[in-house]
Amino acid sequence: MTEIPYSGEKTAKAGDIELAYDTFGDPSSPPMLLIMGLGGQMIRWDEAFCQAIAAQGRWVIRFDNRDVGLSTKFEEAGVPNVMALVQGEIVDVPYTLKDMAGDAVGLLDSLGIEAADVVGVSMGGMIAQSMAIHYPDRVRTLTSIMSSTGNPNLPQPTPEAMSVLLAPPASSRTDYINNSLKSAKVLHGPKYPLNEEYVRNYSERSYDRCYHPPGFGRQLGAILTSESRHEALGNVKIPTLVIHGDVDPLVPVEGGKDTAKSIPEAKLLIIEGMGHSFPTEVVPQILQSILQHTAP
Repeated sequence: MTEIPYSGEKTAKAGDIELAYDTFGDPSSPPMLLIMGLGGQMIRWDEAFCQAIAAQGRWVIRFDNRDVGLSTKFEEAGVPNVMALVQGEIVDVPYTLKDMAGDAVGLLDSLGIEAADVVGVSMGGMIAQSMAIHYPDRVRTLTSIMSSTGNPNLPQPTPEAMSVLLAPPASSRTDYINNSLKSAKVLHGPKYPLNEEYVRNYSERSYDRCYHPPGFGRQLGAILTSESRHEALGNVKIPTLVIHGDVDPLVPVEGGKDTAKSIPEAKLLIIEGMGHSFPTEVVPQILQSILQHTAP
């Protein structure tokens, strides 16, 4: 098998901040930008997944969103009162999902990319949707995975999944790893066995690379204060694929259905037995669907 070119970790300016990123594949190939979800570092996009896409002739770019991993932190902003936000109170937050979409566009600017196939998961899907709304010329295709429109009329997370979101920060490396396993067991779904070794490995790498719980709170604030995208998505003309698990406890499947319903001619793939995770057993189906959707 031909070795996939890898850039190593780098940083790029995106407006006034710096984003950590890396790439897989040939820079002359069509670019695909991967956007991770709440609190997730770019390494949560599995290397084998990135390599599999790059092997099909794509230049894959993954990056740390602001306030996570090795990208710029917003320490001076403090952490918003998340409980007050959950209860519907008005709370000032340091940035919005639209700002985070601007970061992604800034990264494309730094890399000299006019437009990319944009793939976002969970909060990353919300950021990708915001890119499609506010920067449509920069998005060649949109893939929104286990995400939602922010429509307040949609079903909310289960109590168990909400407890994962609102759990206090871990006080040690061991606590972090144990908490990650507990969370994964809640979010994974009952059909497919959870690969605990994989979760533990990612958690160890994530903690050692950069454990930064205040950023999680600020990113969650951006999600909770964002307006519904349901109506604005009706004007999106970008080819769109929506992927969602039918037993997702954190972002119920209705969020994916609403996304697909909102965007004209969007395709919807509902995967049986998938929760808020990528079970090993369904990764080939997800890969194939993305590759078909983004075919040059």
